[in-house]
Amino acid sequence: MSLQDHLPPLSREFVSHFGEMGSRWGINRTVGQIYALIFISERSLNADEIAEALEFSRSNVSMGLKELQSWRLVRLKHQPGDRREYFEAPQDVWEIFRVLAEERRRREIEPTLSMLRMALLQDPVNEADRHAQERMRQMHGLIDRLMTWFDDVQKLAPETAMQLMGMGATVTKVLEFKDRMTGKSAGRTKE
Repeated sequence: MSLQDHLPPLSREFVSHFGEMGSRWGINRTVGQIYALIFISERSLNADEIAEALEFSRSNVSMGLKELQSWRLVRLKHQPGDRREYFEAPQDVWEIFRVLAEERRRREIEPTLSMLRMALLQDPVNEADRHAQERMRQMHGLIDRLMTWFDDVQKLAPETAMQLMGMGATVTKVLEFKDRMTGKSAGRTKE
């Protein structure tokens, strides 16, 4: 039996796509496919079911599940009378996005901010270092501002955050109107 025999066409397409996208997102194909299968499943799945459906070795599935648990993208469940471990994805896609964003922040953004803070505390020894430090200051300012915005968005109820995202074009028009009223150039970045 192949993956094509285990999953309906739409599910197979989704699982395959997530596997291909995994490498672009910093995870391997196997982990992406495991997550996709768990995400679309109507019920919690155990490792043997995942291995069979995806035709992966049990050890690859175990390692993939550990990776997904470390990212907090799957939850461990136990079924009454069954010693096996079952896994499910959070049902709320906003919760999944929030967890992913928090994990990315913890793993990627925070170490970068920490490095930039340390670099900004150093005394530049020459003009090249002064220039580099100024560029780092700009990067730190942008990342810090984005993280402050992200923290504010995280505090919003999911419904409010969805409304905010839907207002993108409206907010842009309001800011352009404000810029016209104050005489500033709208939508232009500093060079």
